[in-house]
Amino acid sequence: MNVREFIDNKSPQLSYYLRSYWQQELPYNELECFIWDTLEEWTQIENQATEAYSAKERIFWHVLQQAHYWQEYELTNEQIKPELEMCILHLEKDGLCPFAVVGIRP
Repeated sequence: MNVREFIDNKSPQLSYYLRSYWQQELPYNELECFIWDTLEEWTQIENQATEAYSAKERIFWHVLQQAHYWQEYELTNEQIKPELEMCILHLEKDGLCPFAVVGIRP
């Protein structure tokens, strides 16, 4: 699996987990488990350093890092949640690319 395939595969899952958490259908610890599993799977991707970033990948890493960085109760904050929702819309191909968002690979 290459970087693009990994991001294409994980983006819908990230959207699902975060949206489910916001809708109180998924406990926070499940979101955290997904994040840690994703980071572990990332270590198995070859050629990480040689493949160029895409806008989708930068947004994916930003959302993943923000979901991990903020405390459980902060993810529903009226300033944080809308930014993450906009990013998720882009990952789902339904929204514009937020250009001020720059996530980096772990």
